[in-house]
Amino acid sequence: MEDTMALRSFGKDPEANGDHCPTVWLDEDKGELVFQGWRADDALQAECLVTGPIPDTEAVVRLPLRMAEQIREALNAADGTAVR
Repeated sequence: MEDTMALRSFGKDPEANGDHCPTVWLDEDKGELVFQGWRADDALQAECLVTGPIPDTEAVVRLPLRMAEQIREALNAADGTAVR
């Protein structure tokens, strides 16, 4: 039997249209936030590398600040303060 992920969606970028939108989810089983965002370009990745290496198993993505509401909702749900 395979492990299945139960992702709870908190929304897409409110100003994006179509299927290619930054998105926020909560994996309640693992206690993790999951993000879909725009890939960082080489310049941004170089800036991030100043802090330390980016392993092959990780990625730098960008999310617009206008998604703060979706991110806050997901964080509230993750710590149990959200009303279900």
